[in-house]
Amino acid sequence: MPRWQQAFPTAAVAGIGVKPNGFLPDIVWVRIRPDSPVTQQLLAARAQIGSLPYVVMSDVPTDAEALAVFAAGARGYCNSHATPETLKQVASVVLQGGMWVGESLMQLLVTRSAQVVKAPESARKLAEVLTNRELEVARTVVTGASNKEIARELGITERTVKAHVGAIFEKLQVRDRLQLAMLIRDQDSAE
Repeated sequence: MPRWQQAFPTAAVAGIGVKPNGFLPDIVWVRIRPDSPVTQQLLAARAQIGSLPYVVMSDVPTDAEALAVFAAGARGYCNSHATPETLKQVASVVLQGGMWVGESLMQLLVTRSAQVVKAPESARKLAEVLTNRELEVARTVVTGASNKEIARELGITERTVKAHVGAIFEKLQVRDRLQLAMLIRDQDSAE
């Protein structure tokens, strides 16, 4: 697909049963077919290429399919029609040891983990590291709100939300919203 070629001009393409020409890729991108179970397709790819980081691409991504993909050991899941910039972001996150989870599934996971998070008043340790506004943004992120929703709720711009989220991730040394939610949940349950 042209978007893949724009994102990765030196990438090689191989089909099931066709080994790549003597190189070992950093990431294996698997575009799944709708006519076969995802887990079977991933097993076939692993048998052919080995246990490398896999990113699964779907023409019609769903949360249920994403859960199956991650249960099968994939490190990323995204829409096969993603922009070249998004594909590069996916690769960067996976190469750094992270997992790329789509926004819909991320919001579902954050929302579910936020259900066990206690009230914001219990964030004494976080309050020592974050500014009051960053703490507000962090607590709102944990509810599963998007940047746009956070901006609207707190009366700030979306750009400001992004800046706060970046600062929060850096100060707390977390990679993503799910890690932030888990950190807050763990801290709250320890108090």
